[in-house]
Amino acid sequence: MSYISGARLVEEKKVKIASAEIGGVGRKKSNLLCYRLGLSENIKIKELTKYQIKQIEEILGQEHLVHWELKGVERADIERFLSISCYRGIRHQDGLPLHGQRSHTNAKTCRKRVRK
Repeated sequence: MSYISGARLVEEKKVKIASAEIGGVGRKKSNLLCYRLGLSENIKIKELTKYQIKQIEEILGQEHLVHWELKGVERADIERFLSISCYRGIRHQDGLPLHGQRSHTNAKTCRKRVRK
């Protein structure tokens, strides 16, 4: 198993597909990453050299928010909503759906937490 940016990647998968499993990196970013490094479409994770893995980590670290950084940003946004007491902050605080979903008959798992 190889680790890139804190994500464990399966060595039998192609680089394009495996890099899309890193939190914060999707198909488009993984395709762009392979293009910038000049990697073949068919190369697998186990065929990468240590230098190539290091390059991948450097590019992801410089240009993209990945995994723990992304989670930290999301948490900071939620705390900001809570501090200004906006609608979304109140819904986060109560554990209810945020974006106008119906909660009368749906969102049962959210409402279980509210009742207790």
